[in-house]
Amino acid sequence: MSVVFVTSRAGRSFKLHLGWLHWTFIGAVFVSSVAGAAYWGMQQGVDNVEPNVLLSGMQKELDDQRQELGAARQSAEENLNALAVRMGQMKAHVIRLDALGQRLIEKAQLGKGEFDFESDPGQGGPSDAAGERGRTMSVADFVTSLEDLDQQLEHRSLQLGVLESMLMNQELQDEVYPQGRPVKRGWVSSYFGYRTDPFNGRIAHHDGIDIAGKEGTEIIAVAAGVVTWAGKRYGYGSLVEVNHGNGYVTRYAHNSDIVVKVGDTVKKGQTLAAMGSTGRSTGPHVHFEVIKSGKTVDPMQYIRASLE
Repeated sequence: MSVVFVTSRAGRSFKLHLGWLHWTFIGAVFVSSVAGAAYWGMQQGVDNVEPNVLLSGMQKELDDQRQELGAARQSAEENLNALAVRMGQMKAHVIRLDALGQRLIEKAQLGKGEFDFESDPGQGGPSDAAGERGRTMSVADFVTSLEDLDQQLEHRSLQLGVLESMLMNQELQDEVYPQGRPVKRGWVSSYFGYRTDPFNGRIAHHDGIDIAGKEGTEIIAVAAGVVTWAGKRYGYGSLVEVNHGNGYVTRYAHNSDIVVKVGDTVKKGQTLAAMGSTGRSTGPHVHFEVIKSGKTVDPMQYIRASLE
């Protein structure tokens, strides 16, 4: 590129040929000059500011940063404290669920191989198809997962509590439902229904079953209940009567000795009396009756129920 210069004398002119290297040098000089001028102007501005004002501004900036850091630290501590409280609540839930689970295992008669609350449950599965390790969980994701887990634990606790209540009710029903034999040893000598009366030879209805055995054999309750009769009654000799609720009453007759009294609460399998031959009897035995809603029923169905 050529540059033409014209002098004032005699109108003379001359040309100056400049290459790309010359123009690059000229551009660099120009940029340096502009930058230097700008720096000089800024320096003049700083020099005109009072030192005290400059220090005050810097101190204010540092104070603001300290306050921001303090607020962030306090927020982090509060969040950590809240998480620690929630973790403690969840741990209490887990302990309660473990204890409840152990009770349910015992009530349901399940083996530890089926439900073992003392070890972690088996988990697993294949990795991602691409072999990815997964993304890192954020704080928000962690808090959300913690809330979901806490809610699940609360629901499971309520469900297990209902299940325990149902099992306890079932257990109580089993306790008060007549089931089993009134003696540990003995044999059936007469069944329920019509039979030949052993005293007069006539056909008469037998309201219970007779189980013969050794004198003094323990007579036991076939269900839990309250003793409503304990003493002599015509035809029965020494009689024990137990009310089990839900319309069920059982009677144990011809005893030689009675070991309970009216008003006693008895458990299933508890001794009530000793086998004898009092009243209208031909030998040591227990006359066993089951009354349902005011009517005598065949006791054999309740004896067989204990064998199922």
